[in-house]
Amino acid sequence: MKQRPDEIVCLYEITRAIHATLDLRKVLYKVLDLMNEHLGMNRGSIALLNPDTSQIHIEVAHGISLSERTRGRYKLGEGITGRVIKTGRPMAVPKIENEPLFLDRTGARSRIDKSTISFICVPIKDGGDVVGALSVDRVFQGSSPLNEDVRLLTVISTLIAQKVAMLEKINREKDRLEEENLRLKKELNRKYSFANIVGNSRKMQEVFYLITQVARSNANVLLLGESGTGKELVANAIHYNSLRAAKPLVKVNCAALPENLIEAELFGYERGAFTGANREKAGKFEMAHGGTIFLDEIGALALESQGKLLRVLQERELERLGGSRVIKVNIRLIAATNKDLARSVEEGGFREDLFYRLNVYPIYLPPLREREADILLLADYFLEKYREEYNKDIRRISTPSIEALTQYHWPGNVRELENCMERAVLLCDNQVIHSYHLPPTLQTAQETGTQQTQSFDQAVERFERELLVDALKSSRGNMRRAAKALRTTERIFGYKVKKYRIEPKRYR
Repeated sequence: MKQRPDEIVCLYEITRAIHATLDLRKVLYKVLDLMNEHLGMNRGSIALLNPDTSQIHIEVAHGISLSERTRGRYKLGEGITGRVIKTGRPMAVPKIENEPLFLDRTGARSRIDKSTISFICVPIKDGGDVVGALSVDRVFQGSSPLNEDVRLLTVISTLIAQKVAMLEKINREKDRLEEENLRLKKELNRKYSFANIVGNSRKMQEVFYLITQVARSNANVLLLGESGTGKELVANAIHYNSLRAAKPLVKVNCAALPENLIEAELFGYERGAFTGANREKAGKFEMAHGGTIFLDEIGALALESQGKLLRVLQERELERLGGSRVIKVNIRLIAATNKDLARSVEEGGFREDLFYRLNVYPIYLPPLREREADILLLADYFLEKYREEYNKDIRRISTPSIEALTQYHWPGNVRELENCMERAVLLCDNQVIHSYHLPPTLQTAQETGTQQTQSFDQAVERFERELLVDALKSSRGNMRRAAKALRTTERIFGYKVKKYRIEPKRYR
């Protein structure tokens, strides 16, 4: 049927109100206000169903006091509102005084002549599910049917349902993102906690102490040490245990960037600053605002770039390439180098004023050859890591392999040890890492320093002894099971045990 102008205006205003804000309660109140203003529908209310308890309560209402609204609670199927929500079908009552289902639970109509009030209630549906009901009072208009009012309220309830569904989807996505964000933060805190920096040696205990003392300050930190000693891991631990942990940690490897690009990467650039700069771009310092920037291999930075870096550290401001606008930045700097910066200063390759600005809190990370007590700890840690990653049932490292690991001089430090253990796990096809699973550099006499020469017979004897000992360890000293594991007879196994003077009782 043809709609009246006031209905068209009302629907237009309701549509605008629904899309004007994400505040659901504000939207619902506005809808009821507009229905009263344009359509003369009084005491409008929106009741929502709690699917867990099957209880219905009035969420928002117009022309009904707070205390009256609080009393407006129904069970599913109770009263007109309860029946509409239960059946999903609208109800229109010409005179509420003649309708026994009209309970007036709120008491809002107790002082009004009920013979003058009509009541319309329509369901609010989300797909096929009824989530609530929209109801209004209208002045009784004689024998005039209420079909048009039902139709109009159904249109309005559909608009409300679409808004509710959209907001629920947004809220679910928001909750999911918040949960994911919380999970990632917990994962970062777990991944970069001090507990993940493996080491019990005295030198590493000193490093842990220095990290603990500086982490919650804003002091610049300079990490010194050879490549592969874990400088980036320490930078992660400092940031994620600092007051800036919720802000970004931005990492830049100064040695990996060409000299003509390092400034654009660090400080950003404006459109047209150079050929190919067809848009503006924020630099790493801007990205790290409020957080931490980690400059690895800072000794590779060109002198001109060092001067601009010094200004950022002193003034806490920068200018993009090709720009004149001063940009304030609040950052904490963690720098790392494997060079002797003091010598570079003497040789003129590094600015002295920048060196002293960086060298506020130096932390020296010892090479692995100075942490002999940590080698086996680290080897076990990487064995566990790659055993899970490659889904292999590897339980331990053999004694000769341990000797080879501890006697090697590890020029590549912890990084080399990790690569070594990953290789061993990939090659291992049983439950024990043997020396022949290790890289050749750990097996040769010159590299390991474990022996000067080794004949063929000596190598065979060493290999046999290693197999016997591993089998006894796995069987807890039971020679029969050990022989079976090696697919030999108990007699031959016993002969070899006696030959190499192995005591099975030691492994029970």
